[in-house]
Amino acid sequence: MILRSRRIDRLEDHPNLRGILAILAQLVHTSDTELGELASAWRNTPQLAVARDKALSPDAPLVVEVLAAFDALSAIYADDLAGIDNYVTVDPGVTATALKAVRDAIAAAYARPILARSEYTALIRPWRTVYPRGRGHEPDLGPFGSEVKRVLAALPVLARRCHDPDSLRVYDGLLVTVLTRDELAHRDAMEVAFDSAVRTGRRRVWTLVRRSAAEGFWRLCPSCHKMINLEDAGSDQRVMELCADLACALLVQDILNPDIVASLTAPLHTLVPLQDRHNNDRQTGRSSDVRRSW
Repeated sequence: MILRSRRIDRLEDHPNLRGILAILAQLVHTSDTELGELASAWRNTPQLAVARDKALSPDAPLVVEVLAAFDALSAIYADDLAGIDNYVTVDPGVTATALKAVRDAIAAAYARPILARSEYTALIRPWRTVYPRGRGHEPDLGPFGSEVKRVLAALPVLARRCHDPDSLRVYDGLLVTVLTRDELAHRDAMEVAFDSAVRTGRRRVWTLVRRSAAEGFWRLCPSCHKMINLEDAGSDQRVMELCADLACALLVQDILNPDIVASLTAPLHTLVPLQDRHNNDRQTGRSSDVRRSW
């Protein structure tokens, strides 16, 4: 009774935190076979509809985060839902049904403190049918995952550049890199990198990493609480894309040609030392973790 009445304001305070993170971590690693299994296991019933309404009610724990996770899920499976790329092998209708099962599982995990046992069980049953055990609490970012995380942790620090000379110097260096590189060669290298992500089953992680990079970069300055350089948003966008490309290249670094790795990861030595100089701001770095992009 105490658990059901306690207000939950942060994900870190949620009593079902482990269950939530286990589901979120699995989403980008769901195989095509598992999509079919999720779709086959999902059935809508009056009981399920009532439980879903309760789980997504305004009073449900962290319901705004749940809805944000739904949006992220749609973005990560956008290619699968469109079905227009040659690497998509599952019928979009099957994927759409599978994602209904996923959304029910996410809603159940977040709303567990306010759901009756039968309601929770009904919502999460298709997910548990396919995944009887959790597989981890963070998405697998590959052999160079620690470097991917360092890049993502450095991006929020760039928001300080209107007050911090180090951040401005790094931003300017990244912008010069964008403006002076061979655009055609860079585009070709990124196509090779993405093809590698497709071949190794990392294309959904790739999308998640790009979302995480954008979320980290587009932060308000912690001092003046403004988004700076609004008069030149195009430059900001290009620097953000450069950083996202860097993080994605690190995701598949283990299977790329060394020359492509060298060209795509060249900005690493510019960006990462910035985060190292701000190690006293650990909280900023933690909040850019990939799981926050759900």
